[in-house]
Amino acid sequence: MELDYSLKPQNEAKVAKAIGKDINISFKKTIAVCDNVRDKNLTDAIALLERVIALEQAIPFKKYNKGVSHRTGVGIAKYPKKAASEVLKVLKNVQANADYKGLDGEKLRIISIQVNKGQSRKRRKPKGRWKAWKTQYVCVQAVAKEI
Repeated sequence: MELDYSLKPQNEAKVAKAIGKDINISFKKTIAVCDNVRDKNLTDAIALLERVIALEQAIPFKKYNKGVSHRTGVGIAKYPKKAASEVLKVLKNVQANADYKGLDGEKLRIISIQVNKGQSRKRRKPKGRWKAWKTQYVCVQAVAKEI
């Protein structure tokens, strides 16, 4: 099955891609994480996300920042651990795909990382109540190119 990516690179031999479909994470927090990872080297982006998961570095929120607290030296920021861990899985998959293709992992730069809304699934509330919840899932696409 062929996966559809939003970016169609001209030279497929120098590009590694990965996709994460229907991940149960916050759409808004994932956008903030991906905005900070875009246009960075792949190893630097993986190190950044590992620092966010360890609560050592905060992610600045440029959009969707109403009610978000201020962090010293960063500005309006949060520590989105769950979103960072799922984006980290996608970036590690990009790195594994690059190794499989024979690309140099130190020279890879993320040229495109995109967040899309996925499926919306209904589920019942706990304790037998009939009102349904809607859970919005997220899809993450990442493309890295060897420089």
